[in-house]
Amino acid sequence: MRTAAVAGGLVARARRTIRAAVLLGCVAALLTACSGADPLSEQYRSGTTKNYVAGDGSVLEIAQANRGASVEFSGTTQDGSTVGSADFLGAPLVVNFWYAACAPCRVEAADLNAIHDETAPKGVEFLGVNVRDGADTAKAFMKTFAVSYPTVIDQTDRSGGVLLAFSNYVAANTVPTTIVLDKQGRVAARISGLADPSTLRSLVDTVIAEK
Repeated sequence: MRTAAVAGGLVARARRTIRAAVLLGCVAALLTACSGADPLSEQYRSGTTKNYVAGDGSVLEIAQANRGASVEFSGTTQDGSTVGSADFLGAPLVVNFWYAACAPCRVEAADLNAIHDETAPKGVEFLGVNVRDGADTAKAFMKTFAVSYPTVIDQTDRSGGVLLAFSNYVAANTVPTTIVLDKQGRVAARISGLADPSTLRSLVDTVIAEK
């Protein structure tokens, strides 16, 4: 009887071990799925623009000594003009990724425009990057929200778009995303999601003051 009881205990323990292993495997699979959730850069590379996600306003700031190479990009604006990274070298540049139906993009539009107007006399440039809409939709949004800086219509050229170019330096994995480049065109900071205006002003002031 004692032998049978011991054997029964070993079987029960083995079953518990198997269940635990299965559970851990499921958790690992879920974590893998989450870590592989489609960032915009991966979506852009694969040619899909669905499942854009909203960020929480988190900030990534990169110390001047730790920044990578200058970002290189080019695109066509809402009025058909060509614009590229070389046009902004020597000046801080704020790049905002957006699209018209994005609710936080609408909320932050006035703040971005105000900061643009405040910092333009200090040499700061702003550039919008519309990742979903055509030129007419972008222009209607810009008129409604009095956006005074240009926007690249990025969804029309997946082979060399601005979002794709930035994905080689820092992920713009939410909409909106606002990226601050320093005077050398290097990524100095990123805000994922709705940009807090005081935070953005501080990030811009930092790159203005840099030597």
